[in-house]
Amino acid sequence: MSELVRFSVSIDGDLLKRFDRQIKVGGYPTRSKAVADLIRDGLVEEEWKKGKEVAAAIIMVYDHHKRDLSRRLTHIQHDYHDLIISSQHVHLDHDNCFEIVVVRGVAKKIRKLTRALKAAKGVKYTSVATASTGRGL
Repeated sequence: MSELVRFSVSIDGDLLKRFDRQIKVGGYPTRSKAVADLIRDGLVEEEWKKGKEVAAAIIMVYDHHKRDLSRRLTHIQHDYHDLIISSQHVHLDHDNCFEIVVVRGVAKKIRKLTRALKAAKGVKYTSVATASTGRGL
């Protein structure tokens, strides 16, 4: 970690009050920590836009009774085995499953995998929690 650097920022007073309320709700100990997290969020977004190696969690909810769906999802994941680090399957109830697929790779390929999983008939919900490998932060 490099040295800490102080800098000043001029900001509208009302905006600062709103920010202070937001960081209090978020449990931040200081404005500095909150600002650093905002900067990191922007850097991660930039990694995704530039197509760098990134990480993510693909989240799915699906009906496991849907004919052949589990096999199709497994087949799709095997087509992208080079991206997948881990997956976790959870039985939510008698009909619904929750699956988390942790991936690392080029953003474009992760998006392609996500679209393939989302398009499978019987998948009720899909989202992606984007992240960084941490190297560029």
